[in-house]
Amino acid sequence: MQCFAKRQKPTANGQWRPFSNPRPAKLRLRAGAEQLQRADLVDVSRALITAAPAVNREVAATKAAWPLIADGLPTDIRALPRTTIQNAIARARELKLPTLFEEGEAASITGPGSTLASLFRGFVTLGGRGWKLIGAAIEEIEHGSPRTARFARANVAIYIESVYDAHFELAQIGKKLLKDYKDQKGPEAFGGSLTQAQVDGLAQTYSEPSDRLYPHTSVKLGS
Repeated sequence: MQCFAKRQKPTANGQWRPFSNPRPAKLRLRAGAEQLQRADLVDVSRALITAAPAVNREVAATKAAWPLIADGLPTDIRALPRTTIQNAIARARELKLPTLFEEGEAASITGPGSTLASLFRGFVTLGGRGWKLIGAAIEEIEHGSPRTARFARANVAIYIESVYDAHFELAQIGKKLLKDYKDQKGPEAFGGSLTQAQVDGLAQTYSEPSDRLYPHTSVKLGS
């Protein structure tokens, strides 16, 4: 059987166009995409490094307050150590979402950095809102009308769970960053822009041993 090579249509001057191989172009596109993802991962990591001191303060304050609220608010709200609770609320209020992680900016983050930004945004949003509402609930129970006090006590479990969920999300960042850094070819690809030591430091700061809250809240909605 005689085989004929497929040819493209001739050009206007009658010359046949040679076959173009799309593979090099695809490889260039892929390399460009990978380079952009690495650059975004560097920017996300730098934002996490900058945020770490405030995160550490909030985590320490929340861990100190957590045993006081994990099982719900006490029947006698006056027995609740107010200074410890207020410190946790204040530290959560001090958390600032990096500009890069705000929803409008974060939409432009490519690759794995996008998920890391989302996890941190969830931590700041859930934790800040949770502590704010816990503080408001305590005030309503102590100083509000019987009706508003009952409502606050019935719903405080949602706010406590929100704080727990915030710290759970925070604790996932480190191990995901480690995997993403390795998948993006690690020190060989990043060089001095993002070192293994920096990634290891972030993995420790944003880790389950550092950030998870124990025990898990056992308070139920309406209790």
